[in-house]
Amino acid sequence: MLRLAYQLLLWISVVPALVFLALRARRQGDAPGRWAERLGWIPRPKAPVSVWLHAASLGEVVAAKPLIDALVERHGTEGIWITTMTTSGSQAVRRMWGDAIGHSYLPFDLERPLGRFLRRVQPQRCIVLETEIWPNCYDLLARYRIPLLIANARLSPRSATGYRRVRGAIARVLAKVTIVAAQSEADAERFRALGAPRVVTAGNIKFDLSAPEAQIEQGWRWRQACGERPVWVAASTHDGEEAAVLAAHRDLLRWYPEALLVLVPRHPQRFETVARSLGRDGWSFARRSAHGESVEVHCEQPILLGDSTGDMFAYLAMADTAFVGGSLVEIGGHNILEPAAIGLPVLFGPHMFHFVDARRLLLDAGGAQEVASAQDLAVAVAAFFARPARRHEVGQAAANAVAANRGAVARHLELLDELRAAWPPEPGGS
Repeated sequence: MLRLAYQLLLWISVVPALVFLALRARRQGDAPGRWAERLGWIPRPKAPVSVWLHAASLGEVVAAKPLIDALVERHGTEGIWITTMTTSGSQAVRRMWGDAIGHSYLPFDLERPLGRFLRRVQPQRCIVLETEIWPNCYDLLARYRIPLLIANARLSPRSATGYRRVRGAIARVLAKVTIVAAQSEADAERFRALGAPRVVTAGNIKFDLSAPEAQIEQGWRWRQACGERPVWVAASTHDGEEAAVLAAHRDLLRWYPEALLVLVPRHPQRFETVARSLGRDGWSFARRSAHGESVEVHCEQPILLGDSTGDMFAYLAMADTAFVGGSLVEIGGHNILEPAAIGLPVLFGPHMFHFVDARRLLLDAGGAQEVASAQDLAVAVAAFFARPARRHEVGQAAANAVAANRGAVARHLELLDELRAAWPPEPGGS
């Protein structure tokens, strides 16, 4: 019954979804006509595809970069095909690898679009990042005898509770997965409890991410242009969270009148909304998109709105400390390992249920601090401004914690080799 309801809901949603996605893509500067990819109409690969990897959005693409780079070393760019769900994720793929890697949007989770896609791509193996669970896709992969690895898999206690309400249906879907490579043993246990037949703990590939040198250098140039101003970043903020960040910055300006806040909303479609909100509230601010590389302009105002994608490490590199959003509101947090990896003290709110292990790791290492309110946030940032030696100590502890936990990419590559042996594919499917 659940499967039938799922199928009906998908078919009913196809046309509205296509309209919504086309309008959103138009706002975000995507090429017209890409709606056809959602129905499986994609350009045929130039060469056989060894690995098809699905990374839903911008965050997953960035997180998957170390793994994708390793796959390219093994199979060449033409041996990899990447799908995404969002425009920002698609743009990140093109920004990182250009046209060298085959790329399209993931088709709707319906048999005909997916079958069309698989017959064109004919991948030997499939990797899905984190917690993307698509019943029809997984079923079709099994029928085409394409082994499937859920990589960097995570499952929060909250999500696991929701899935347990439909455990039978979820178990049937997970039975089609060849291997689940969980980030932690706790994640692994939650997947086993839902009926996944083979689960291993492989670590978090986000620890293997290397900061792009070009972005780090760009961030340093921006910081030099700002002179001695204290700078903090509020990264990946959400609706309802910017208000707390701005309240904290208002307090900071009383203590440090020259302080600069780099405010980076999580979703590109909110850039204009946040800009209008800043204007209504009377803030004077600069926009990254308006001034390009004119870094001196960035530093004339109390706020720089980071309304660009692909510049996160540059924003982080110009800062003394970083607050990572999605954590003062009940989103579940975002990737706190990025600022930690470049030696920044990390701040986050109490809602980190999607990053429980990373949160605990950095707190235990002394590389992070949890804040509960705008006032707490202002006090914590001010304390790091006031004590450079302490700031360096905490940032170094964060960087050391990340460095000590690298190696997940190598473990995922070993599992990928096991996929090849476990289930030889039949080209063309059935």
